[in-house]
Amino acid sequence: MQGKTTDISKRIAGTCRRVAALAALVCGFGLPAAADNLWPEKETLTLGFIKLTDMAPLAVAYELGYFEDEGLYVTLEAQANWKVLLDRVISGELDGAHMLAGQPLGATIGFGTKADIVTAFSMDLNGNGITVSNEVWAAMKKHVPMGADGKPVHPIKADYLKPVVQQYRAEGKPFKMGMVFPVSTHNYELRYWLAAGGIHPGYYTTGDVTGTTDAEVLLSVTPPPQMPATMEAGTIFGYCVGEPWNQQAVFKGVGVPVVTDYEIWKNNPEKVFGVSAEWAKKYPNTHLAVVKALIRAAMWLDANGNANRQEAVKMLAKPAYVGADAAVIANSMTGTFEYEKGDKRDVPDFNVFFRYFATYPYYSDAVWYLTQMRRWGQIGEAKPDAWYDEVARKVYQPEIYLKAARLLVQEGKAREEDFPWDTDGYRAPQTHFIDGIAFNGKTPTAYLRKFSIGLKDDVAPAQAGGN
Repeated sequence: MQGKTTDISKRIAGTCRRVAALAALVCGFGLPAAADNLWPEKETLTLGFIKLTDMAPLAVAYELGYFEDEGLYVTLEAQANWKVLLDRVISGELDGAHMLAGQPLGATIGFGTKADIVTAFSMDLNGNGITVSNEVWAAMKKHVPMGADGKPVHPIKADYLKPVVQQYRAEGKPFKMGMVFPVSTHNYELRYWLAAGGIHPGYYTTGDVTGTTDAEVLLSVTPPPQMPATMEAGTIFGYCVGEPWNQQAVFKGVGVPVVTDYEIWKNNPEKVFGVSAEWAKKYPNTHLAVVKALIRAAMWLDANGNANRQEAVKMLAKPAYVGADAAVIANSMTGTFEYEKGDKRDVPDFNVFFRYFATYPYYSDAVWYLTQMRRWGQIGEAKPDAWYDEVARKVYQPEIYLKAARLLVQEGKAREEDFPWDTDGYRAPQTHFIDGIAFNGKTPTAYLRKFSIGLKDDVAPAQAGGN
């Protein structure tokens, strides 16, 4: 695969900056032993990503020299799909990668390929949307409330899709939608939105790895860049994906984004930077250096009220990264989002890379993903609350994140107040969900019992109801 590699001039400049930074630590903070131990064990890295705007911290860290500042010489490689990406991290072909937040968790518990994958860095909040075809939107729009301006009132709930799904089913046509991977945020957000509107998205069972048991809407995997064309071809009638592939549907005139994940769950965690546990253990300084560079990139992306976003858009538009039209990428990256053609609205937090402690790997974020794996049958039996906490602590590594943050503060590259030093790793209970159901990461079993559609306790799919 083609990648983007650090050239020799950047290597020299990066080494000089690295020496200067270490000298500052030694002279300014009296840390000679720590400084001696900060050199990365492995300097030449290959990092993977999927062509989505939320890979931005990797692109920025490369383009602005933050990797080189840490003595790292990086190749960034676009991957064909999420499975290939994960497999290459497991095999060691990739040192690390931009991952779906559910991938390290799914691998660790053995849903799909079993492997110990860890993360010390959350790449962003929000950033996804659900898009339907023009035909589906025309049928759905009849049920959507309109505001005084004649435009749809948001958030648009799946309640308004339900009669359309029922009509398709009555005509003998399965209603099909796409998502990017079984353990993707997109799968769980799409399922959450559908279920909140009374539409059953189906269960995974031992005999059904497609997750369509009892489903009223059939969900299947489609790689993100292929979503608009797959919908245009009529293979699927809608999808949940990250940007720029919702906005691409608007620009191409093939579909209408109806809801963003910010509206489904305000400030939801989206991607992480993942590495194998074996790699993290073998190269702790290298891991720390990568996290430092990514924190700086995230800070730059959100600095001064998103003032750098236009420059970031130009980076991402390059073929080596996302490779989509800059205008399409800018629609969401610069704080706006277009639903129907011409219905462009301000969504300043559609992409969040640093504010709201976005980059800190909260245990409670991991627990939420695990609850959704249980809710839809990817975890085949009920688990006690302690199990959720145990898995979260095995996969998420905030101690590495905070060590990287501390070094950046000491180097004068970040501020003390930018980081949640005193957190226990659990966010306060979150209430900003489209169905109004509150989530407390410390009580996952009680949380699952709140849903009318979904598995809970030791109930089997056939007994769970919801249709």
